[in-house]
Amino acid sequence: MTASAASDRIPLFGVDFTSAPRRAKPITIAAGHRDGDRLHVARIDACERFADFDAWLARPGPWLAGFDFPFGLPRELVWALGWPCTAADGDDAWTRLVRHLACTPRAQMVAAFRGFCDARPAGGKFAHRATDRPAGSSPSMKWVNPPVAFMLQAGAPRLRAAGVSVPGLHAGDPLRIALETYPGALARAVLGRDSYKSDDPRKATPQRARNRAALVDALAQGAHPLGIAVAMSADERARCIDDPGADRLDAVLCLVQAAWADQRRVANFGLPDAIDPVEGWIAGIPGAA
Repeated sequence: MTASAASDRIPLFGVDFTSAPRRAKPITIAAGHRDGDRLHVARIDACERFADFDAWLARPGPWLAGFDFPFGLPRELVWALGWPCTAADGDDAWTRLVRHLACTPRAQMVAAFRGFCDARPAGGKFAHRATDRPAGSSPSMKWVNPPVAFMLQAGAPRLRAAGVSVPGLHAGDPLRIALETYPGALARAVLGRDSYKSDDPRKATPQRARNRAALVDALAQGAHPLGIAVAMSADERARCIDDPGADRLDAVLCLVQAAWADQRRVANFGLPDAIDPVEGWIAGIPGAA
């Protein structure tokens, strides 16, 4: 089921997030709008400071954005640590968990996660959210390679503070919709396990550039599971291909996932009917049958 054409021109955004924004590695935001099954990329901006990102989050709606960071933690982990995982005192479960995360020093959070892992057998150290395995995403509790837990701790409290709505987790401003996205899932659907990016300059190989070009071509044709064709300028296409870290391309991939969710606005943005309120769900990832 898709939303009416009236929603096609709503501003859409894809956000490639980092827990430590700076000039060399900013938060990258792709902006565009949807015209049926076609997505038009208008521009790609960068926030080098959290203050700029927070101001961007506060902009009036309507808008819908996909963010490349986990919105929650595995319930198994939260239970084991005794952290808040139920609604109470007028707050939903997600708000309580995010508030707890925001008040927990990073070193203390890592120590808690490390202790959880140390007590588990080899091969099963990390707990996973229900959405992680079908998406192929890293466990949201990981603090190394990649440190997505730091992204969760830096990002989710900002969503809560901005008062946006997070479908399935938190009812905020209905005109500003935030969804978790994961560009790696869409990239793998096109490229398989072939790598298309690295932040290490020594790994900026011609093959990775060719893989980025193949991914951009597939997006332009709508030749991927979400079926949305992406239109962008020749200049922006070249920048996406020439960026070894693929921050710009990942922001576009998040934007595609946001557009797919916008198509399904009247069907809970394509999310499963039931979402664990402390785990969240990645847009565009099928739920259990």
